[in-house]
Amino acid sequence: MPKVYSYLRFSDPKQAAGSSADRQTEYAQRWAAERGLVLDESLSMRDEGMSGYHSRHVTHGVLGVFLRAVEDGRVEAGSVLVVEGFDRLSRAEPLKAQAQLTQIIHAGLTVVTAADGQEYSIETIKANPYKLIHSLVVMIRAHEESDTKSKRVRAAIRRQCEGWVAGTFRGVIRNGRDPQWLQQDGIGWAMIDERAAALRYAVQRFIEGLGATKIMREMAALGMAMTDSGKLNGPTLYRTLRNRVLIGEREFDIGGEVFRLAGYYPPLLTADEFDALQVALDRRQGKRGVGEIPSLLTGMGIAVCGYCNAAIVSQNLMGRKRQENGRPWPGHRRLICTGNASGKGCPVPGSMQAAPVERALMLYCADAMRMDALLNGGDYGQAQRAELATARRTLAAAEAQLERLAAALASDDGVVPITLLRKIRDLEAETETAKKSIDGLERELASVRPVASPDMADKWLALLEGVEALETDARMQARELTRASFSRITIWHAGKHPADHLAGGGKVIEMELTARGGGSTEMRIDRETGGLIE
Repeated sequence: MPKVYSYLRFSDPKQAAGSSADRQTEYAQRWAAERGLVLDESLSMRDEGMSGYHSRHVTHGVLGVFLRAVEDGRVEAGSVLVVEGFDRLSRAEPLKAQAQLTQIIHAGLTVVTAADGQEYSIETIKANPYKLIHSLVVMIRAHEESDTKSKRVRAAIRRQCEGWVAGTFRGVIRNGRDPQWLQQDGIGWAMIDERAAALRYAVQRFIEGLGATKIMREMAALGMAMTDSGKLNGPTLYRTLRNRVLIGEREFDIGGEVFRLAGYYPPLLTADEFDALQVALDRRQGKRGVGEIPSLLTGMGIAVCGYCNAAIVSQNLMGRKRQENGRPWPGHRRLICTGNASGKGCPVPGSMQAAPVERALMLYCADAMRMDALLNGGDYGQAQRAELATARRTLAAAEAQLERLAAALASDDGVVPITLLRKIRDLEAETETAKKSIDGLERELASVRPVASPDMADKWLALLEGVEALETDARMQARELTRASFSRITIWHAGKHPADHLAGGGKVIEMELTARGGGSTEMRIDRETGGLIE
């Protein structure tokens, strides 16, 4: 049986406290009763705090759900949708707003506007086509009102941002959502201690090597929450970790012009802590998952084969018999170069157990004197400085070309060739890419510095037992230490001179560790135990 549905929308939730909602509900009830229909009060639709101008009520609200139900045929033909006016149905661009109205009408529904008692259906529009023109005029007026208001709001926000940058304004700028670990205390902003502590915990665990899913599980088990609802997902956590709001900055994008307001919020992290976090994010971005047993060497673009320079990958042989605790035996995990794995490309066949190689790495890094010589023995940041200089040259060249093209366009009143416009777009994209590269390299360069070797060595040593027991947390933390310490680990699974070693039973693995600062060291280890031979 066709039903009557009522839809209300308020761009500000405070509007719901007025009498218009009661008036529309009473009107819908009366309208339904007079025609012998039922008002479906269980589906009385309300979108509070949803913008009709930006169509959030369609993309994120209940109206969008209703429109999809209409499209799928789940709303009975002959049903009626009651709205206060077309400005509540949409304030988007007129053609887009009328397309929504047309979608509803073509599905066999009638739209009733409570403000003027008009009915819009296929039959009424056929009888009086000017009703369609009237609806379009109303939608044009609603859009223009919202567009004017939006421009005024943007202009006011721009003035406030400019005042903040100039130091003449220090008030609250009402636009968008504020961080949920902060609240206003009448004077300024104050931390919500338990939420701030939860976010600091998430930051620390991420830097230690844990992924978003593991962090969220730990936080749930500890009863820690960062938001009002307590709910959090991986993409939201990663976006939060990237956001400069962590150091107290508020960013506004007004018509393509970006304002960064330093000191707008109290900072959760220092600038150095934030940079270290961004470096960790950059290093892990786009890397593959770590599987059941996180590897200390593979999946980070660090470990390579000494014979063919191909990447080394892990083989977790899960089909083999497991230990009593359900974990795989350490010996079932092997390392192999991709040239060997594919059966072509590597001149020396074979693979190696992962456990001895990882043990050798852990024992070396736990030796403070050796690590001190390695980490402090190179030209820190040499590679990063070279890349940074290249990126800056690229940016300068692209910006110079853009300036020349802009000057040429300014002096020419003719039609702009499409090829020139494409060139400008390409150059703009190139400058954005170069700027992002420069930001990342500057953070990387800031992080490439000699570390306190005793502290670092103690960290490696504390993780050794957990790593060998295949404990996920310990291995993830050791993995992150590997990523932070080394730019390259080269492995010769049968030694640098494989003919000699294989003739003697293949007892030796050789490795070269290259620190992020540029220093390097070579070692020869026992193939079975991981013990250092030389």
